[in-house]
Amino acid sequence: MAGYLSESDFVMVEEGFSTRDLLEELTLGASQATTGKVAAFFVADLGAIVRKQFCFLKCLPRVRPFYTVKCNSSPGVLKVLAELGLGFSCANKAEMELIQQIGVPASKIIYTNPCKQITQIKYAAKHGIRLLSFDNEMELAKVARSHPSARMVLCIATDDSHSLSRLSMEFGASLKSCRHLLENAKRSHVEVVGVSFHIGSGCPDPQAYAQPIADARLVFEMGTELGHRMHILDLGGGFPGFEGAKVRFEEIASVINSALDLYFPEGCGVDILAELGRYYVTSAFTLAVNVIAKKEVLLDQPSREEENGVVSKSIAYHLEEGVYGIFNSVLFDNACPTPILQKKPSTEQLLLHSSSLWGPVLDGWDCVAEGLWLPQLHVGDWLVFENMGAYTVGMGSLLGGTQACRITYAMSRVAWEALRGQLLPTEQDEDIEGVCKPLSCGWEITDTLCVGPVFTPASIM
Repeated sequence: MAGYLSESDFVMVEEGFSTRDLLEELTLGASQATTGKVAAFFVADLGAIVRKQFCFLKCLPRVRPFYTVKCNSSPGVLKVLAELGLGFSCANKAEMELIQQIGVPASKIIYTNPCKQITQIKYAAKHGIRLLSFDNEMELAKVARSHPSARMVLCIATDDSHSLSRLSMEFGASLKSCRHLLENAKRSHVEVVGVSFHIGSGCPDPQAYAQPIADARLVFEMGTELGHRMHILDLGGGFPGFEGAKVRFEEIASVINSALDLYFPEGCGVDILAELGRYYVTSAFTLAVNVIAKKEVLLDQPSREEENGVVSKSIAYHLEEGVYGIFNSVLFDNACPTPILQKKPSTEQLLLHSSSLWGPVLDGWDCVAEGLWLPQLHVGDWLVFENMGAYTVGMGSLLGGTQACRITYAMSRVAWEALRGQLLPTEQDEDIEGVCKPLSCGWEITDTLCVGPVFTPASIM
């Protein structure tokens, strides 16, 4: 092992003991505490992240994963991913500092923000971070002045019209502008080494990856024709993070593999990367949040409760976290969080009531969920929300939510032994552009493919 993660960083969960069991223990302890505030907290299953990596290596054996730090920058996540040998995609100086502080070499860091501050470009130059992205002339000029030894990846626009979160409206160069940018880079003595794209988040169509890969091949040929040493293809992100998503990861992987075989066949010398955030962490985190207030509202319209002779009412529960904090996905992703009761309802709680969940901020937008049918809850009860690992940690509300929720990391002994026993790349400070060295998933050994970074253009099929 590389030594990023140790047993002291997490709770070892023995066989037969689940994350739900750990949650029950922690909520019971929090409820019985006589001092201090009863605060929301996460339980993070690091073993789920390990399993995601094994799945990735099996489905996309030619692709090297880089973790998108902004998605979840909690220490346990970063350490286990570093232990798994991932690279890291950073958007700013703070993220680059954070990754280097845990011991990750600069050669495993990509500075992917297409709108970079000059001071942060200089920071990357000073600390040996050489791979940067760009999509316009201004960024090219800034890098040429402040980081002349940088190696640039040209980010191209995609058709992300079906994606929930669209990026190409703001980022990415059109195919028509790519030759001009590559020529400009050549005149500025800036080395362009590859192409990247991002289809956006929440895209329901796995075929969305095929056209950008074909477009990237055209840009590779443009760059090679102009004398650039093109040998990196970055597939970006947009991969689903939990079971039940509209499109399965395996479906996306199948489309990507077919497109790579067609446009970037094995042995062509191209190092293929991907930037994944939600994929690794969404399902690994479970949130426990406390009911801090409730209000009963009589309904004018009859409901199914009246069939049993019960007065029709709706109950609004207020939680200590809302959409301006941990539940920001309600605003940004149109998410519909569904709570799970931490304890089984008693006999008198079997009757379900029309219910809604609200955050602590007193405005009409801080609605976490509505249209729910829940048993009668009480102040102090705990609700559990699964699939809460993406864009939640470090997103505490400045308007009333907690600034940082406590995280309890857990991992089963089976997952820990699998992590310890896997074949990791040597921790030499290798240039990420020079060698394609896939990891082993630990259950099967993949022959290491080492190909010199040389790209020979071929006809587009």
